[in-house]
This record gives sequence, C-alpha cells and structure tokens, in this order.
Amino acid sequence: MSTQTRTGSGCESGSDTCGLSTWRHHTSRRRTGQPGTWRHGTWRRGRLIATVAALSALVMALHAHVPNGYGSPGSLLQTLLPWTGLSAVVLLVLAVLRRSALAAVAVLVPALTWCSLFAGTLVDKRSDGGDLTVVSHNVNEENPHPGRTARQLAASGADVLALEELPRDCAGAYERELASAYRYSAVRGGVGLWSKYPLTAVKPVHIMPWTRALRATVETPEGRVALYAAHLASVRVHPSTGFATARRNEAAAKLAGALRAERLPRVVVVGDFNGSTDDRALRPLTAGLRSAQDEAGDGFGFTWPAALPVVRIDQILVRGVAAASSWTLPATASDHRPVAATLSL
Repeated sequence: MSTQTRTGSGCESGSDTCGLSTWRHHTSRRRTGQPGTWRHGTWRRGRLIATVAALSALVMALHAHVPNGYGSPGSLLQTLLPWTGLSAVVLLVLAVLRRSALAAVAVLVPALTWCSLFAGTLVDKRSDGGDLTVVSHNVNEENPHPGRTARQLAASGADVLALEELPRDCAGAYERELASAYRYSAVRGGVGLWSKYPLTAVKPVHIMPWTRALRATVETPEGRVALYAAHLASVRVHPSTGFATARRNEAAAKLAGALRAERLPRVVVVGDFNGSTDDRALRPLTAGLRSAQDEAGDGFGFTWPAALPVVRIDQILVRGVAAASSWTLPATASDHRPVAATLSL
C-alpha cells in the first residue's frame, strides 16, 4: 500500500488542524482590513437607508411640485415642511445601528437640503425700534377664561389687538377687560380690534357666509395703516378625504381680492389662516405680502396647538411697511398661541 502526502494545505486528513488554520486565516483577514472584510462591508450595508435618504431629500427639494389633487397632499406636505428634517435624524440612527458608512454619508443629503430651506429661519433677525406693535390671537370660542386671556393680551403692551373666534356670549368680557388700555374698538361677527389709536373706515370683509374678517384704518402718529383681521375657514385631515382645504382656499381668494382693491400703501394682514405661508394653496393671498416672522423673527414661531405647537397657522403679513421684530407670546387659555410683531412705518 502506498502512502499519499497532502501538499499545500499544511493539515492532516481527518484532523481539526485544517479547520483551525482556516478560521485563523479568515480572522486575520478581518483584522487587517483586506478586501471583502467587515470594514469594506460598512460601505456595502445600508443601501435601503441610503435610498430612503435620497428620496427624502428629493421630496424636500421638490415640495412645490408635489401634486395638490385629491386630498391636497402638496399642501399638507408644505404645512409640515419644517418637520421633514426629522427624517435625517431617524435615518442617521438607523445608519449607526446598521453600522453602515454608506447610509451615514447618504443622510447628509437630506440634512443639507433641509438646511438650505430653513437655516435662515433659525437665525434671530429681531431688532430694536419700530412704530406699531400688533398682536393677533385666536382666543377660542370655548375659552374658559376670557377675562384672564384679555388681561394677558393687554399686558403685552401692543398698540393694536386683533382677536379672532370671539364668542357672542363672551365678547363683553373682552370689552370690559380691554377698555381701560384700549380706547378704540370694533367688533364684527367673530373678529374684533382693540386699538390705542383711532379706528376709522371699519367694515366687514365678506370671505364667508358669516363675518370672519374685517378691515379698518388705524390712524397712527406716523400715518394711516390699513389693517385686515381674518379667520379663514378651518381645515380637516381625514384618512378618507386627506387634507380638506377647499373652503379655506376659497376664503383666502376672497380676502386676496379685497387686498388687491386696497388703496392705502401700508397694509397689515393678521389672523388665523389655518395654514402655513409655505402652503402654495394660500399663494393668492400671500403673494405680494411678507411674513413678519420670516423677515424679523427667531425660529419658526409655531402657534398650534398651544400646549405643544407644531405648525404656524397664525400670521402677521405686511405690505408697504417693514417688520422690526416678530415673536410668539406665551400660551393663554386658548388652543392657539398669540403672535406679535413690531412694525416700522
């Protein structure tokens, strides 16, 4: 019987020496980072996360082109657009858990896209000075403490208060509490103005079957200002109908028509718009107007819901005047937070 000798393997048949040698060989490759090792695998894992990151950035960058057909998905996306940045945070956590260098780098794309959209919003642009301070507040018709809410608003020191969603049975409470600080007032339907300066040419603006908007001239020491206070129709989000905005959009278009006919060069528009200024459906109204918060605010200035605001649906918009500063006041007993701005006339 002849004896055969294995060559090149360094192990004997029937022994564990060969398996141990092979295990050591592959372990050595993993530690030294040779091609195909785990270090290179970090660039191969996480392709799904990287794909989602790219799609997230694409949605942010092209938000204006998201269709606004049935259910108004485009308007809903633009209303919640500031929160799209959370996708980068979630994807980064997943990339770390997956130990994927590819995914971690890909997450930079939506992060940088979000910063290109909103980095300027996070800068404090408030300044001193200004001639007219305006406060707008949806006081909530079910507000259990109207008197206390009125006192909080008066304490702001605003020159003009615009209140929306005034209940008929509680309007007197606001009148009584604000009378000492505000000599002039006008209430039309569910909207009211209180001013330290005379109000003239007060009239309702017909944007809905019942009065939800009014227009007045504020006779300030620096000249006349046309002030519009409005409460646009409410919107609803429902699984079967999506983002229902048709009535709100119709009211916004009617208010825009009144603004186009306005002859005074200095115009201030305040109120509860039930929508963000980023929402393209409100463009007929917001076109030609500038947001005081965008121009002279600090951050997003979210106003609803009051306990934990996630969207800014209460606005102060201007034309022919400059915003010196804009901010959000502390919560009252309403489900909205008040908004304020000091304007240079």
